[in-house]
Amino acid sequence: MTENPQTQKENMANRALIIDDDKLALDLLAFHLTSDGFSVDSAENGSAGLGLAKSNDYDVILTDLNLPDINGIEMVRRSKEISPATEIIVVTGEDSAEKAIEATRVGAFGYIVKDGNYQGLMVDVRNAVERKQQTLINSQQAREIEELRGRLSSRNSYEGVIGGARSMQNIYEIIENVAESDANILILGESGTGKEVIANAIHYKSHRSGKPFVKVNCSALPKDLIESQLFGHIKGSFTGANSDKVGFIGQASGGSLLLDEIGEMPIDLQPKLLRVLQEKVFYRVGSDKPQDADFRLICSTNRLPFEAIQDGNLREDLYYRINTIEIKIPPLRERMEDVPMLAEHFIELYGEKYNRGKIKFSQAAYNQLLNYTWRGNVRELQHVIERAILLSRSDLIEQLDIRLDPSAEPPPIIAAAMPAAGVSGMSSSVQNGPQNGLSSFRTGLTGDELFEEVGKLIVDNLEEPVEGTEQGDVFNGIESGVVLAALRRTRGNKQAAANLLGLYRPRLYGMIKRHNLEERV
Repeated sequence: MTENPQTQKENMANRALIIDDDKLALDLLAFHLTSDGFSVDSAENGSAGLGLAKSNDYDVILTDLNLPDINGIEMVRRSKEISPATEIIVVTGEDSAEKAIEATRVGAFGYIVKDGNYQGLMVDVRNAVERKQQTLINSQQAREIEELRGRLSSRNSYEGVIGGARSMQNIYEIIENVAESDANILILGESGTGKEVIANAIHYKSHRSGKPFVKVNCSALPKDLIESQLFGHIKGSFTGANSDKVGFIGQASGGSLLLDEIGEMPIDLQPKLLRVLQEKVFYRVGSDKPQDADFRLICSTNRLPFEAIQDGNLREDLYYRINTIEIKIPPLRERMEDVPMLAEHFIELYGEKYNRGKIKFSQAAYNQLLNYTWRGNVRELQHVIERAILLSRSDLIEQLDIRLDPSAEPPPIIAAAMPAAGVSGMSSSVQNGPQNGLSSFRTGLTGDELFEEVGKLIVDNLEEPVEGTEQGDVFNGIESGVVLAALRRTRGNKQAAANLLGLYRPRLYGMIKRHNLEERV
Protein backbone atom coordinates (compact mmCIF):
# COMPACT_ATOMS: atom_id res chain seq x y z
CA MET A 1 0.00 0.00 0.00
CA THR A 2 1.37 3.42 -0.98
CA GLU A 3 2.13 5.63 1.99
CA ASN A 4 0.11 8.85 1.80
CA PRO A 5 1.58 12.29 2.58
CA GLN A 6 -0.01 12.34 6.05
CA THR A 7 1.67 9.07 7.04
CA GLN A 8 4.96 10.23 5.63
CA LYS A 9 4.79 13.47 7.66
CA GLU A 10 4.20 11.50 10.84
CA ASN A 11 7.61 9.90 10.33
CA MET A 12 9.63 13.15 10.14
CA ALA A 13 9.85 16.56 11.86
CA ASN A 14 7.92 19.46 10.37
CA ARG A 15 10.21 22.02 8.70
CA ALA A 16 10.04 25.77 9.16
CA LEU A 17 11.96 28.68 7.61
CA ILE A 18 12.27 31.99 9.50
CA ILE A 19 13.25 35.17 7.60
CA ASP A 20 13.97 38.18 9.81
CA ASP A 21 16.77 40.75 9.98
CA ASP A 22 16.20 41.18 13.72
CA LYS A 23 18.59 38.61 15.21
CA LEU A 24 16.86 38.57 18.61
CA ALA A 25 13.39 38.05 17.07
CA LEU A 26 14.79 35.34 14.80
CA ASP A 27 16.40 33.47 17.71
CA LEU A 28 13.22 33.66 19.82
CA LEU A 29 11.07 32.28 16.97
CA ALA A 30 13.60 29.52 16.33
CA PHE A 31 13.60 28.59 20.03
CA HIS A 32 9.80 28.23 20.23
CA LEU A 33 9.56 26.32 16.94
CA THR A 34 12.36 23.94 17.91
CA SER A 35 10.73 23.38 21.31
CA ASP A 36 7.56 22.37 19.44
CA GLY A 37 9.44 19.74 17.43
CA PHE A 38 10.18 21.70 14.27
CA SER A 39 13.35 21.50 12.23
CA VAL A 40 14.25 25.16 11.70
CA ASP A 41 16.30 27.05 9.10
CA SER A 42 16.80 30.81 9.24
CA ALA A 43 17.78 33.69 6.98
CA GLU A 44 18.46 37.37 7.77
CA ASN A 45 17.35 38.76 4.41
CA GLY A 46 14.88 37.99 1.64
CA SER A 47 17.38 36.78 -0.97
CA ALA A 48 18.86 34.19 1.37
CA GLY A 49 15.36 33.09 2.39
CA LEU A 50 14.24 32.60 -1.21
CA GLY A 51 17.40 30.60 -1.89
CA LEU A 52 16.57 28.25 0.99
CA ALA A 53 12.95 27.98 -0.17
CA LYS A 54 14.08 26.88 -3.64
CA SER A 55 16.29 24.08 -2.33
CA ASN A 56 14.15 22.80 0.58
CA ASP A 57 10.58 21.68 1.17
CA TYR A 58 9.18 23.68 4.09
CA ASP A 59 5.84 23.19 5.79
CA VAL A 60 5.67 26.83 6.88
CA ILE A 61 7.64 30.02 6.25
CA LEU A 62 7.57 32.91 8.75
CA THR A 63 8.76 36.20 7.28
CA ASP A 64 9.13 39.74 8.58
CA LEU A 65 7.31 42.48 6.66
CA ASN A 66 10.25 44.90 6.55
CA LEU A 67 13.35 43.16 5.23
CA PRO A 68 16.48 45.03 4.14
CA ASP A 69 16.37 43.86 0.51
CA ILE A 70 12.87 42.61 -0.39
CA ASN A 71 9.45 43.90 0.66
CA GLY A 72 7.55 41.44 2.88
CA ILE A 73 4.50 41.34 0.57
CA GLU A 74 6.82 40.52 -2.35
CA MET A 75 8.39 37.77 -0.21
CA VAL A 76 4.99 36.15 0.23
CA ARG A 77 4.23 36.30 -3.49
CA ARG A 78 7.61 34.91 -4.58
CA SER A 79 7.62 32.21 -1.89
CA LYS A 80 4.20 30.97 -3.08
CA GLU A 81 5.52 30.87 -6.65
CA ILE A 82 8.44 28.69 -5.51
CA SER A 83 6.32 26.34 -3.34
CA PRO A 84 2.54 26.82 -3.73
CA ALA A 85 1.71 24.25 -1.03
CA THR A 86 3.90 25.88 1.66
CA GLU A 87 1.97 28.21 3.95
CA ILE A 88 3.42 31.68 4.63
CA ILE A 89 2.87 33.64 7.85
CA VAL A 90 3.85 37.31 8.05
CA VAL A 91 5.22 38.13 11.53
CA THR A 92 5.75 41.88 11.93
CA GLY A 93 5.72 44.75 14.33
CA GLU A 94 3.56 46.81 11.96
CA ASP A 95 -0.13 46.63 12.92
CA SER A 96 -1.71 47.53 9.58
CA ALA A 97 -5.08 46.27 8.37
CA GLU A 98 -4.19 47.37 4.84
CA LYS A 99 -0.95 45.38 4.87
CA ALA A 100 -2.71 42.36 6.38
CA ILE A 101 -5.30 42.37 3.57
CA GLU A 102 -2.61 42.77 0.92
CA ALA A 103 -0.55 39.90 2.39
CA THR A 104 -3.58 37.62 2.44
CA ARG A 105 -4.43 38.56 -1.14
CA VAL A 106 -1.04 37.40 -2.44
CA GLY A 107 -1.26 34.09 -0.53
CA ALA A 108 -0.29 34.57 3.12
CA PHE A 109 -1.90 32.16 5.59
CA GLY A 110 -1.78 34.73 8.40
CA TYR A 111 -0.62 38.18 9.43
CA ILE A 112 0.59 38.31 13.04
CA VAL A 113 1.75 41.37 14.99
CA LYS A 114 4.76 40.80 17.25
CA ASP A 115 3.41 41.15 20.77
CA GLY A 116 5.29 38.47 22.73
CA ASN A 117 2.34 35.99 22.57
CA TYR A 118 4.29 33.02 21.24
CA GLN A 119 1.64 30.55 22.42
CA GLY A 120 -0.90 32.12 20.07
CA LEU A 121 1.68 32.26 17.30
CA MET A 122 2.37 28.52 17.62
CA VAL A 123 -1.37 27.78 17.28
CA ASP A 124 -1.35 29.60 13.92
CA VAL A 125 1.84 27.80 12.87
CA ARG A 126 0.36 24.38 13.62
CA ASN A 127 -2.84 25.28 11.76
CA ALA A 128 -0.77 26.36 8.76
CA VAL A 129 1.14 23.07 8.77
CA GLU A 130 -2.09 21.07 9.01
CA ARG A 131 -3.54 22.93 6.02
CA LYS A 132 -0.41 22.30 3.96
CA GLN A 133 -0.54 18.59 4.71
CA GLN A 134 -4.24 18.40 3.82
CA THR A 135 -3.55 20.26 0.57
CA LEU A 136 -0.94 17.65 -0.37
CA ILE A 137 -3.31 14.78 0.46
CA ASN A 138 -6.11 16.31 -1.60
CA SER A 139 -3.84 16.99 -4.58
CA GLN A 140 -2.43 13.45 -4.49
CA GLN A 141 -5.92 11.94 -4.42
CA ALA A 142 -6.98 14.19 -7.28
CA ARG A 143 -3.98 13.05 -9.34
CA GLU A 144 -4.72 9.39 -8.60
CA ILE A 145 -8.36 9.79 -9.61
CA GLU A 146 -7.44 11.62 -12.80
CA GLU A 147 -4.77 9.07 -13.65
CA LEU A 148 -7.15 6.15 -13.14
CA ARG A 149 -9.97 7.76 -15.09
CA GLY A 150 -7.65 8.70 -17.93
CA ARG A 151 -5.84 5.38 -18.08
CA LEU A 152 -7.08 2.78 -20.53
CA SER A 153 -9.87 4.95 -21.95
CA SER A 154 -9.48 3.22 -25.31
CA ARG A 155 -11.41 0.29 -26.77
CA ASN A 156 -12.32 -2.79 -24.75
CA SER A 157 -11.71 -1.16 -21.39
CA TYR A 158 -13.85 -0.03 -18.50
CA GLU A 159 -12.76 2.28 -15.68
CA GLY A 160 -9.17 1.03 -15.85
CA VAL A 161 -9.98 -2.62 -16.61
CA ILE A 162 -8.96 -4.18 -19.95
CA GLY A 163 -10.90 -7.06 -21.42
CA GLY A 164 -13.44 -7.69 -24.15
CA ALA A 165 -14.34 -11.28 -23.24
CA ARG A 166 -17.97 -11.90 -22.37
CA SER A 167 -16.98 -12.88 -18.82
CA MET A 168 -15.37 -9.46 -18.39
CA GLN A 169 -18.39 -7.72 -19.92
CA ASN A 170 -20.51 -9.41 -17.24
CA ILE A 171 -18.19 -8.01 -14.56
CA TYR A 172 -18.51 -4.52 -16.06
CA GLU A 173 -22.29 -4.81 -15.84
CA ILE A 174 -22.09 -5.82 -12.18
CA ILE A 175 -19.82 -2.86 -11.38
CA GLU A 176 -22.14 -0.51 -13.26
CA ASN A 177 -25.11 -1.76 -11.24
CA VAL A 178 -23.59 -1.79 -7.76
CA ALA A 179 -20.87 0.88 -7.73
CA GLU A 180 -23.16 3.68 -6.56
CA SER A 181 -24.51 1.59 -3.68
CA ASP A 182 -22.63 0.94 -0.45
CA ALA A 183 -23.05 -2.84 -0.69
CA ASN A 184 -20.08 -4.86 0.59
CA ILE A 185 -18.24 -6.56 -2.26
CA LEU A 186 -16.10 -9.70 -2.30
CA ILE A 187 -13.76 -10.13 -5.28
CA LEU A 188 -12.54 -13.66 -5.99
CA GLY A 189 -9.74 -14.56 -8.36
CA GLU A 190 -6.37 -16.21 -8.72
CA SER A 191 -3.23 -14.22 -8.02
CA GLY A 192 -2.47 -11.86 -10.87
CA THR A 193 -5.98 -11.68 -12.33
CA GLY A 194 -6.43 -8.02 -11.42
CA LYS A 195 -8.51 -7.98 -8.24
CA GLU A 196 -7.11 -4.61 -7.18
CA VAL A 197 -7.87 -3.13 -10.61
CA ILE A 198 -11.50 -4.24 -10.26
CA ALA A 199 -11.60 -2.73 -6.76
CA ASN A 200 -10.26 0.55 -8.20
CA ALA A 201 -13.02 0.57 -10.81
CA ILE A 202 -15.68 0.06 -8.14
CA HIS A 203 -14.38 2.87 -5.92
CA TYR A 204 -13.76 5.44 -8.65
CA LYS A 205 -17.14 4.70 -10.24
CA SER A 206 -18.92 5.31 -6.92
CA HIS A 207 -20.15 8.46 -5.18
CA ARG A 208 -17.19 8.01 -2.78
CA SER A 209 -14.61 8.53 -5.53
CA GLY A 210 -13.56 11.93 -4.17
CA LYS A 211 -12.72 10.45 -0.77
CA PRO A 212 -9.78 8.22 0.27
CA PHE A 213 -9.38 4.68 -1.02
CA VAL A 214 -7.33 2.81 1.59
CA LYS A 215 -5.86 -0.55 0.60
CA VAL A 216 -4.71 -3.08 3.19
CA ASN A 217 -2.98 -6.39 2.52
CA CYS A 218 -4.02 -8.48 5.51
CA SER A 219 -1.28 -11.06 4.88
CA ALA A 220 1.45 -8.40 5.03
CA LEU A 221 0.55 -6.94 8.44
CA PRO A 222 2.21 -8.24 11.64
CA LYS A 223 -0.32 -10.41 13.46
CA ASP A 224 0.27 -8.63 16.76
CA LEU A 225 -0.22 -5.15 15.27
CA ILE A 226 -3.03 -5.67 12.79
CA GLU A 227 -5.76 -4.62 15.24
CA SER A 228 -3.96 -1.36 16.02
CA GLN A 229 -3.27 -0.79 12.31
CA LEU A 230 -6.90 -1.41 11.39
CA PHE A 231 -8.72 0.40 14.20
CA GLY A 232 -6.05 2.81 15.37
CA HIS A 233 -4.96 3.39 18.97
CA ILE A 234 -4.57 6.08 21.57
CA LYS A 235 -1.33 7.15 23.22
CA GLY A 236 -0.21 4.78 25.98
CA SER A 237 -2.62 1.99 25.05
CA PHE A 238 0.29 -0.45 24.74
CA THR A 239 4.07 -0.46 24.80
CA GLY A 240 5.34 1.63 21.91
CA ALA A 241 2.11 3.61 21.48
CA ASN A 242 3.81 6.98 21.89
CA SER A 243 1.05 8.97 20.21
CA ASP A 244 -2.51 8.66 18.99
CA LYS A 245 -2.81 6.88 15.65
CA VAL A 246 -5.62 6.93 13.12
CA GLY A 247 -6.11 3.40 11.81
CA PHE A 248 -6.99 2.30 8.29
CA ILE A 249 -10.73 2.46 9.01
CA GLY A 250 -10.39 6.05 10.20
CA GLN A 251 -8.28 6.95 7.17
CA ALA A 252 -10.99 5.55 4.88
CA SER A 253 -13.70 7.76 6.38
CA GLY A 254 -16.11 8.79 3.65
CA GLY A 255 -14.33 6.58 1.12
CA SER A 256 -13.62 2.90 0.58
CA LEU A 257 -11.53 0.26 2.37
CA LEU A 258 -10.00 -2.68 0.48
CA LEU A 259 -9.05 -5.67 2.64
CA ASP A 260 -6.92 -7.82 0.35
CA GLU A 261 -6.47 -11.47 1.31
CA ILE A 262 -9.27 -11.24 3.86
CA GLY A 263 -8.78 -14.92 4.72
CA GLU A 264 -5.39 -14.03 6.24
CA MET A 265 -6.95 -11.76 8.88
CA PRO A 266 -6.47 -13.30 12.37
CA ILE A 267 -9.57 -15.28 13.29
CA ASP A 268 -9.89 -13.54 16.69
CA LEU A 269 -10.03 -10.14 14.96
CA GLN A 270 -12.78 -11.12 12.54
CA PRO A 271 -15.66 -10.79 15.10
CA LYS A 272 -14.56 -7.18 15.75
CA LEU A 273 -14.69 -6.40 12.03
CA LEU A 274 -18.11 -8.06 11.85
CA ARG A 275 -19.31 -5.84 14.71
CA VAL A 276 -18.07 -2.74 12.87
CA LEU A 277 -20.05 -3.74 9.77
CA GLN A 278 -23.17 -4.38 11.84
CA GLU A 279 -23.07 -1.37 14.17
CA LYS A 280 -21.26 1.17 11.93
CA VAL A 281 -18.99 2.23 14.80
CA PHE A 282 -15.50 1.18 15.90
CA TYR A 283 -13.18 1.77 18.84
CA ARG A 284 -9.51 2.62 18.79
CA VAL A 285 -7.31 0.32 20.85
CA GLY A 286 -7.26 1.65 24.41
CA SER A 287 -10.33 3.88 23.95
CA ASP A 288 -13.99 3.45 24.85
CA LYS A 289 -15.08 6.41 22.67
CA PRO A 290 -17.04 5.20 19.63
CA GLN A 291 -15.94 6.41 16.18
CA ASP A 292 -18.24 6.53 13.16
CA ALA A 293 -17.44 3.83 10.61
CA ASP A 294 -18.30 5.56 7.36
CA PHE A 295 -16.68 3.52 4.59
CA ARG A 296 -17.51 1.11 1.78
CA LEU A 297 -15.91 -2.32 2.31
CA ILE A 298 -14.35 -4.23 -0.58
CA CYS A 299 -12.63 -7.53 0.18
CA SER A 300 -10.62 -9.82 -2.06
CA THR A 301 -9.03 -13.25 -1.85
CA ASN A 302 -7.33 -15.78 -4.09
CA ARG A 303 -8.73 -18.66 -2.02
CA LEU A 304 -12.10 -20.33 -2.30
CA PRO A 305 -14.07 -18.88 0.65
CA PHE A 306 -15.62 -22.16 1.73
CA GLU A 307 -12.20 -23.82 1.80
CA ALA A 308 -11.01 -21.01 4.08
CA ILE A 309 -14.09 -21.52 6.26
CA GLN A 310 -13.49 -25.28 6.47
CA ASP A 311 -9.83 -24.68 7.33
CA GLY A 312 -10.86 -22.34 10.15
CA ASN A 313 -9.30 -19.25 8.56
CA LEU A 314 -12.53 -17.38 7.79
CA ARG A 315 -15.65 -17.06 9.93
CA GLU A 316 -18.79 -18.07 8.10
CA ASP A 317 -20.84 -15.21 9.55
CA LEU A 318 -18.22 -12.70 8.36
CA TYR A 319 -18.19 -14.30 4.91
CA TYR A 320 -21.92 -13.77 4.46
CA ARG A 321 -21.58 -10.18 5.65
CA ILE A 322 -18.76 -9.22 3.28
CA ASN A 323 -20.11 -10.81 0.09
CA THR A 324 -23.35 -8.98 -0.46
CA ILE A 325 -22.07 -8.81 -4.03
CA GLU A 326 -19.57 -11.42 -5.25
CA ILE A 327 -17.40 -10.83 -8.31
CA LYS A 328 -15.43 -13.73 -9.76
CA ILE A 329 -12.57 -12.76 -12.07
CA PRO A 330 -11.80 -15.53 -14.58
CA PRO A 331 -8.17 -16.57 -15.01
CA LEU A 332 -6.51 -15.37 -18.19
CA ARG A 333 -6.42 -18.88 -19.66
CA GLU A 334 -10.23 -18.80 -19.72
CA ARG A 335 -10.38 -15.54 -21.68
CA MET A 336 -7.60 -15.98 -24.20
CA GLU A 337 -9.22 -13.53 -26.61
CA ASP A 338 -8.17 -10.78 -24.18
CA VAL A 339 -4.47 -11.70 -24.41
CA PRO A 340 -3.78 -9.68 -27.60
CA MET A 341 -5.43 -6.48 -26.35
CA LEU A 342 -3.69 -6.79 -22.97
CA ALA A 343 -0.42 -7.38 -24.79
CA GLU A 344 -0.98 -4.33 -26.98
CA HIS A 345 -1.69 -2.23 -23.90
CA PHE A 346 1.44 -3.38 -22.09
CA ILE A 347 3.70 -2.97 -25.13
CA GLU A 348 2.45 0.60 -25.51
CA LEU A 349 2.81 1.26 -21.77
CA TYR A 350 6.37 -0.02 -21.46
CA GLY A 351 7.39 1.22 -24.90
CA GLU A 352 6.60 4.71 -23.67
CA LYS A 353 8.14 4.11 -20.23
CA TYR A 354 11.45 2.94 -21.67
CA ASN A 355 11.38 5.35 -24.64
CA ARG A 356 11.25 2.54 -27.21
CA GLY A 357 8.85 4.27 -29.60
CA LYS A 358 6.44 2.19 -31.71
CA ILE A 359 7.71 -1.25 -30.78
CA LYS A 360 5.62 -4.17 -32.13
CA PHE A 361 5.15 -7.94 -31.91
CA SER A 362 6.00 -10.29 -34.75
CA GLN A 363 3.46 -12.94 -35.78
CA ALA A 364 5.65 -15.56 -34.10
CA ALA A 365 5.50 -13.62 -30.83
CA TYR A 366 1.71 -13.39 -31.12
CA ASN A 367 1.55 -17.14 -31.59
CA GLN A 368 3.57 -17.58 -28.41
CA LEU A 369 1.18 -15.33 -26.52
CA LEU A 370 -1.83 -17.31 -27.69
CA ASN A 371 -0.35 -20.78 -27.12
CA TYR A 372 0.99 -20.22 -23.63
CA THR A 373 -0.88 -21.16 -20.47
CA TRP A 374 -0.73 -18.03 -18.32
CA ARG A 375 -0.46 -19.53 -14.87
CA GLY A 376 0.53 -16.15 -13.47
CA ASN A 377 -2.38 -14.51 -15.27
CA VAL A 378 -2.28 -10.83 -16.27
CA ARG A 379 0.64 -10.08 -13.95
CA GLU A 380 2.79 -12.74 -15.65
CA LEU A 381 1.83 -11.42 -19.09
CA GLN A 382 2.75 -7.91 -17.99
CA HIS A 383 6.18 -8.97 -16.72
CA VAL A 384 6.92 -11.05 -19.83
CA ILE A 385 6.24 -8.08 -22.10
CA GLU A 386 8.21 -5.63 -19.96
CA ARG A 387 11.17 -8.02 -20.06
CA ALA A 388 10.82 -8.46 -23.83
CA ILE A 389 10.93 -4.70 -24.40
CA LEU A 390 13.98 -4.28 -22.19
CA LEU A 391 15.86 -7.08 -23.98
CA SER A 392 14.75 -6.33 -27.54
CA ARG A 393 17.38 -4.70 -29.79
CA SER A 394 14.96 -3.58 -32.49
CA ASP A 395 11.44 -2.21 -32.82
CA LEU A 396 10.06 -5.70 -33.50
CA ILE A 397 9.78 -8.28 -30.76
CA GLU A 398 10.57 -11.51 -32.60
CA GLN A 399 10.29 -13.91 -29.68
CA LEU A 400 9.19 -13.88 -26.06
CA ASP A 401 11.16 -15.38 -23.20
CA ILE A 402 8.53 -17.95 -22.25
CA ARG A 403 8.73 -21.73 -22.32
CA LEU A 404 5.77 -23.89 -23.20
CA ASP A 405 5.26 -26.47 -20.47
CA PRO A 406 4.25 -29.79 -22.06
CA SER A 407 2.88 -31.00 -18.72
CA ALA A 408 0.60 -27.99 -18.35
CA GLU A 409 -3.04 -28.18 -19.32
CA PRO A 410 -3.64 -26.29 -22.56
CA PRO A 411 -5.92 -23.27 -22.54
CA PRO A 412 -9.53 -24.46 -22.74
CA ILE A 413 -10.88 -24.12 -26.25
CA ILE A 414 -14.59 -23.66 -26.62
CA ALA A 415 -15.59 -25.71 -29.65
CA ALA A 416 -17.02 -23.78 -32.56
CA ALA A 417 -20.75 -23.95 -32.20
CA MET A 418 -21.88 -22.51 -35.49
CA PRO A 419 -22.45 -23.51 -38.12
CA ALA A 420 -21.08 -27.06 -37.96
CA ALA A 421 -21.35 -28.26 -34.39
CA GLY A 422 -24.31 -26.23 -33.24
CA VAL A 423 -25.15 -24.81 -29.84
CA SER A 424 -26.67 -27.07 -27.23
CA GLY A 425 -30.26 -26.01 -27.02
CA MET A 426 -30.56 -24.80 -30.63
CA SER A 427 -33.16 -26.58 -32.71
CA SER A 428 -32.22 -28.72 -35.68
CA SER A 429 -33.90 -26.26 -38.05
CA VAL A 430 -31.01 -23.81 -37.54
CA GLN A 431 -28.29 -26.44 -37.50
CA ASN A 432 -29.50 -28.25 -40.59
CA GLY A 433 -29.55 -25.32 -42.95
CA PRO A 434 -31.86 -23.08 -44.94
CA GLN A 435 -34.27 -25.74 -46.05
CA ASN A 436 -35.78 -25.63 -42.55
CA GLY A 437 -35.67 -22.63 -40.23
CA LEU A 438 -33.68 -20.31 -42.49
CA SER A 439 -36.22 -20.21 -45.30
CA SER A 440 -38.08 -17.33 -43.74
CA PHE A 441 -34.98 -15.14 -43.38
CA ARG A 442 -35.33 -11.85 -45.25
CA THR A 443 -32.30 -10.88 -47.33
CA GLY A 444 -31.17 -7.41 -48.31
CA LEU A 445 -31.24 -6.08 -44.75
CA THR A 446 -28.50 -3.84 -43.33
CA GLY A 447 -27.57 -2.23 -40.02
CA ASP A 448 -29.78 -2.73 -36.98
CA GLU A 449 -32.52 -4.45 -39.00
CA LEU A 450 -30.08 -7.13 -40.10
CA PHE A 451 -28.95 -7.87 -36.54
CA GLU A 452 -32.51 -7.84 -35.21
CA GLU A 453 -33.57 -10.30 -37.90
CA VAL A 454 -30.63 -12.61 -37.24
CA GLY A 455 -31.21 -12.39 -33.49
CA LYS A 456 -34.91 -13.22 -33.89
CA LEU A 457 -34.09 -16.15 -36.15
CA ILE A 458 -31.65 -17.62 -33.63
CA VAL A 459 -33.88 -17.10 -30.57
CA ASP A 460 -36.99 -18.42 -32.34
CA ASN A 461 -35.14 -21.65 -33.09
CA LEU A 462 -33.72 -22.23 -29.62
CA GLU A 463 -35.14 -25.25 -27.82
CA GLU A 464 -36.68 -24.68 -24.42
CA PRO A 465 -34.25 -25.44 -21.58
CA VAL A 466 -34.63 -28.92 -20.13
CA GLU A 467 -34.37 -29.23 -16.38
CA GLY A 468 -31.20 -31.03 -15.37
CA THR A 469 -29.30 -30.23 -18.56
CA GLU A 470 -26.91 -27.36 -19.14
CA GLN A 471 -27.91 -24.80 -21.72
CA GLY A 472 -25.05 -23.83 -24.03
CA ASP A 473 -23.80 -20.26 -24.29
CA VAL A 474 -25.52 -18.98 -27.42
CA PHE A 475 -23.20 -15.98 -27.74
CA ASN A 476 -20.14 -18.22 -27.98
CA GLY A 477 -21.79 -19.96 -30.91
CA ILE A 478 -22.73 -16.70 -32.60
CA GLU A 479 -19.23 -15.31 -32.15
CA SER A 480 -17.66 -18.46 -33.59
CA GLY A 481 -20.02 -18.55 -36.55
CA VAL A 482 -19.60 -14.86 -37.42
CA VAL A 483 -15.79 -15.00 -37.22
CA LEU A 484 -15.67 -18.16 -39.33
CA ALA A 485 -17.98 -16.62 -41.95
CA ALA A 486 -15.83 -13.48 -42.12
CA LEU A 487 -12.66 -15.53 -42.58
CA ARG A 488 -14.26 -17.57 -45.36
CA ARG A 489 -15.56 -14.45 -47.09
CA THR A 490 -12.09 -12.88 -47.03
CA ARG A 491 -10.43 -16.21 -47.95
CA GLY A 492 -8.48 -16.38 -44.70
CA ASN A 493 -7.18 -12.81 -44.78
CA LYS A 494 -7.27 -11.94 -41.07
CA GLN A 495 -6.70 -8.21 -41.51
CA ALA A 496 -9.54 -8.02 -44.03
CA ALA A 497 -11.77 -10.08 -41.73
CA ALA A 498 -10.96 -7.77 -38.80
CA ASN A 499 -11.80 -4.73 -40.95
CA LEU A 500 -15.05 -6.32 -42.08
CA LEU A 501 -16.15 -7.01 -38.50
CA GLY A 502 -14.86 -3.71 -37.10
CA LEU A 503 -12.44 -5.48 -34.77
CA TYR A 504 -8.98 -4.71 -33.51
CA ARG A 505 -6.83 -7.34 -35.27
CA PRO A 506 -5.27 -8.83 -32.09
CA ARG A 507 -8.79 -9.34 -30.72
CA LEU A 508 -9.71 -11.31 -33.86
CA TYR A 509 -6.61 -13.49 -33.32
CA GLY A 510 -7.84 -14.27 -29.82
CA MET A 511 -11.27 -15.29 -31.09
CA ILE A 512 -9.76 -17.53 -33.78
CA LYS A 513 -7.63 -19.23 -31.15
CA ARG A 514 -10.44 -19.52 -28.64
CA HIS A 515 -12.81 -21.22 -31.08
CA ASN A 516 -10.11 -23.28 -32.81
CA LEU A 517 -11.01 -21.86 -36.23
CA GLU A 518 -7.57 -21.82 -37.87
CA GLU A 519 -8.01 -25.20 -39.57
CA ARG A 520 -11.63 -24.65 -40.56
CA VAL A 521 -11.19 -21.71 -42.90
